[in-house]
Amino acid sequence: MSTGTAQHKIGSGFGATSTADDVLEGVDLTGRLAVVTGGYSGLGLETTRALTKAGARVVVPARRRATAEEALAGLDGVEVDELDLGDLESVRAFAERFLASGRNIDFMIDNAGIMACPETRVGPGWEAQFATNHLGHFALVNRLWPAIAPGARVVSVSSRAHHFSGMRWDDVHWARGYDKWKAYGQAKTANVLFAVHLDQLGRDAGVRAFSLHPGGILTPLQRHIPKAEMIERGWIDEDGNILNPEGFKTPPQGAATQVWAATSAQLDGLGGVYLEDCDIAELAVDGATSGVKDWAIDPEQAARLWELSAELTGVNAFA
Repeated sequence: MSTGTAQHKIGSGFGATSTADDVLEGVDLTGRLAVVTGGYSGLGLETTRALTKAGARVVVPARRRATAEEALAGLDGVEVDELDLGDLESVRAFAERFLASGRNIDFMIDNAGIMACPETRVGPGWEAQFATNHLGHFALVNRLWPAIAPGARVVSVSSRAHHFSGMRWDDVHWARGYDKWKAYGQAKTANVLFAVHLDQLGRDAGVRAFSLHPGGILTPLQRHIPKAEMIERGWIDEDGNILNPEGFKTPPQGAATQVWAATSAQLDGLGGVYLEDCDIAELAVDGATSGVKDWAIDPEQAARLWELSAELTGVNAFA
């Protein structure tokens, strides 16, 4: 099946208002292990909560370990470890600790991210959104690959913001003309392309990969966006009240698509596709705010990004 034909709704029976608990109803994840980056805040916290409620054990690698432990206190079946996705040494150390535990991963959910931050450089001068949202997860999944079990799924949390920008191949680190929203868009496009190529590489080992748009949700992800800008965008009023509640999902609704991607039997035999509202998305038509842009599911660009990422991070499980 070519990518073009795979991007079609399958009629899952779920939708924009479905919650993570809805998609897991009747699903028993006892004995299964998930790794959820950023699984202690916003959508990640809801994802962790739903998975543990269904019986899974969840490892939450966190940049702010104490904050994570506090947020997850009282949830059974969760363990917290340290990980800063913007620091490849931290990624390596976490992966080595996990591999040393001898356990297998059934669900890898790359959920953590930063959005629309002021121009920030990490590592050797890399643009922070591309480095954290994409390169950190790229290195993490490749380093954890020996533990990712046959039948496992890798879920790359992207966003509709991938519509803002394709890959800027001539300047992926925004050395000139930094635009926080386009830089975020490129990073989210990279999240989709990553899943496209990982699915191609991993399917012979029985591992499938998916990317998704969780929906519009006001969470701590917006921490870099000034209040004035959120007011200007029509998200909130002067008092911080959400102006268009029906235009936003609740965190349990926002977490639903990634939980569905990780666990649903409806996706058996599928992979490399972009999801939204607990279904496979259609291709985006001009002017549409939904669906997936063709540049994000182009297998040639996906392979090119994989090579570039392996070169930048020095990690490639499939070399």
